[in-house]
Amino acid sequence: MDGSVVRVGVLGCGTVGASLVALVDRQNATIHARTGLSLEISRIAVRDVSRSRPISVESAVVTSDAMAVATDPSIDVIVEVMGGISPARELLLAALGAGKPVITANKALLAAHGSELFAAAEAAGVDLLFEAAVAGGIPFIRPLRESLLAEPVLRVMGIMNGTTNYILTRMSEAGADYSDALAEAQSLGYAEADPTADVEGHDAAAKIAIVASIAFGAEVTGADVECEGISKITSDDIAFAKRHDFAIKLLAIAERFSGPNGDELSARVHPCLVPNAHPLAAVRDSFNAVFVQGEAVGDLMFYGRGAGGDPTASAVLGDLVDAAVNLQSGAHASLGAFVPMAIRPSGQLEAAWYLSLRVDDRSGVLAAIAGVFGEHGVSIDSMEQHSLSGPDDAANEARIDLIIHPASQSDVRSTLDALGVLDSVRSIGSTIRVLIEADR
Repeated sequence: MDGSVVRVGVLGCGTVGASLVALVDRQNATIHARTGLSLEISRIAVRDVSRSRPISVESAVVTSDAMAVATDPSIDVIVEVMGGISPARELLLAALGAGKPVITANKALLAAHGSELFAAAEAAGVDLLFEAAVAGGIPFIRPLRESLLAEPVLRVMGIMNGTTNYILTRMSEAGADYSDALAEAQSLGYAEADPTADVEGHDAAAKIAIVASIAFGAEVTGADVECEGISKITSDDIAFAKRHDFAIKLLAIAERFSGPNGDELSARVHPCLVPNAHPLAAVRDSFNAVFVQGEAVGDLMFYGRGAGGDPTASAVLGDLVDAAVNLQSGAHASLGAFVPMAIRPSGQLEAAWYLSLRVDDRSGVLAAIAGVFGEHGVSIDSMEQHSLSGPDDAANEARIDLIIHPASQSDVRSTLDALGVLDSVRSIGSTIRVLIEADR
């Protein structure tokens, strides 16, 4: 680093990259006044140098040779906002190997290869910072890895995908069905043309894998996360939730358990009926929120914009300033060693559930269904029956909505399997977990 000027190489110049370059330009005077350092965007690597961009930079700054930027000895810090696994992984390993601090917003890369990258940063004695990889502009990772470093974190759960939260909000508040709410999210730029990563929970799964690694000091990858999305949520489910003072949210959850052979953890993503009294139930539209439960600190919640060019660029810039200050002082933020930790089998996890069945509308059906639950040791908390007469409903058909008391997932699945072969059960509809008050 040459004096007070920190030369920055940026890999990628899409929405977040362009917002970052503009934000650095706007905030550089303030950064210099507070730190004595000036940030200079020296090189920007892009796939197509001829493509027009919403920012004005000198042509000499832009290049298509990303590896040359990552290893350029005149570059002090590398910022990666290009996304994807490859070549991002190779580029960041090269930059770290060259002794350069790295800032990344790449959740998919960290979820798949985080341990490798953290080890490379530790070996080089430089920063690997990634605030923007989880919850966009919400300052969450830094408090988790620094302020809560010594806190026995029991569970982290949150709304970590703005697209799905927007869709569920529109279904609840505007009465839209799933397909219409998705189309609206796409028209507003919240959802991609192929929304699979968002609506099936894969985006949130990558984020909770990173969170679980930091919260528990464990080796967790995206492959360890059980994942279920929102594409099967129906207007009937939304109506049931509203009648019973719940909001349906897609939650990403990581928690630690004491097992017979040491600590175990679970990381999962799934829809959940959240009581309206819980803070997460009030998180609307494309906002994100993360709820932390600690043994000593109790409950904490972080809330804000979870995506978008400017909020994400703000998080990246915060990391960039930290890395620059640490580089000047010869320090770096260490994450320490990550240890293997057993993953608790999903069948052993307990939860309350909301279940919806389509059944014959005749006498004796309720008794038969209750008998199946009793045979599998699953207790029914409440039950509603609705006769159906819509154009898409079969003759003499009823819908039964149930809430069951907390039970193991394996017992619930066995119960559903047995119900599926019962003559009076025409189909099994939604199966959604319920967040009970004790979970708060």
